[in-house]
Amino acid sequence: MYLKVSFFLATIFLISCTKAPNLAARFDQAMLVANIYNLSQFNVESRFFNLTGFSKKIIKKTPITVYVEGDGFAWVTRSLISKNPTPTKPMLLRLAGLDPKRNVIYLARPCQYVTLKLEKNCNSKYWTSHRYSEEVVFTYLKVLDVIQKKYNTTGFHLVGFSGGGAITSLLASRRNDVLSLRTIAGNLDHVTLNTEKRVSQLTGSINPIDEAKRLETIPQIHFVGTKDEVIPSWVARSFVKTVGEGPCVRTKVVLGTSHLDGWSEVWKKLSLINPLCNGAVFQ
Repeated sequence: MYLKVSFFLATIFLISCTKAPNLAARFDQAMLVANIYNLSQFNVESRFFNLTGFSKKIIKKTPITVYVEGDGFAWVTRSLISKNPTPTKPMLLRLAGLDPKRNVIYLARPCQYVTLKLEKNCNSKYWTSHRYSEEVVFTYLKVLDVIQKKYNTTGFHLVGFSGGGAITSLLASRRNDVLSLRTIAGNLDHVTLNTEKRVSQLTGSINPIDEAKRLETIPQIHFVGTKDEVIPSWVARSFVKTVGEGPCVRTKVVLGTSHLDGWSEVWKKLSLINPLCNGAVFQ
């Protein structure tokens, strides 16, 4: 596995009943956002999946903030699976660009922003039932290893949106170089959430709340939106309770934000809040 830069793009969480922009438009939107914020595209090849990423200039031997994308356009309707999970809105890519700190990397999810015909493992189960599977988590573990080796980083600050919150939580529970964890509308207990919403269970996926106890010493903030009807605030609160409600973990309610909307207006300020234990934050 190795890291290589490419200068082109090859060709909502849970359920979306709105017609998505066509695939070319989704790629174009992402590239436009990347250009606005001077983010450079790269690709990481791994055993199971090739991940698309974007980065700001990285300084070696310093911590790196890694943003992990949500589930993207997984479903067209309650019963129709999307043919391509590339996000309909590059919201998290925009948040990564808005982060005023250097050393920022955005990672898409498997099968997003790639040519699916060239990806041997891009079966639709990886954006539905197996979206948080062992092989998906393994891919991110290896990608972080590649980044660590390339830049000799001293650790990672992880930021995950929606399903990316599940991924970053699972990564934090399995690595010893995670300095902090922040989730934005994170899907931290998909079993209970899907039961409440009466939608299919993610039968091939790990449930982050099952590994929450491993995170009790990692500084973390779970941001929740007051208008989020996709992942309600009780999901984060339940996760925090399971972690142990100790000095390292808390939720933060953000007024006026829904699942996808409102975050761009507040993230430049929120991104400066990095959690510490004992209820403190450093900015």
